[in-house]
Amino acid sequence: MENKKEHKCETCPMKIKAEENPKKFASKLWKWHTTWCPGWKAYQRSLETN
Repeated sequence: MENKKEHKCETCPMKIKAEENPKKFASKLWKWHTTWCPGWKAYQRSLETN
């Protein structure tokens, strides 16, 4: 049985709102946040391995 670690990034309310309206300031702030967030980077690596 495979253990898949769940990442909060999958259901992050900020991410969901940013995807709904990418031109808002909050969306740009979220995008900037993803450039340095270790949790986001781990989430992206987990997507690559699946």
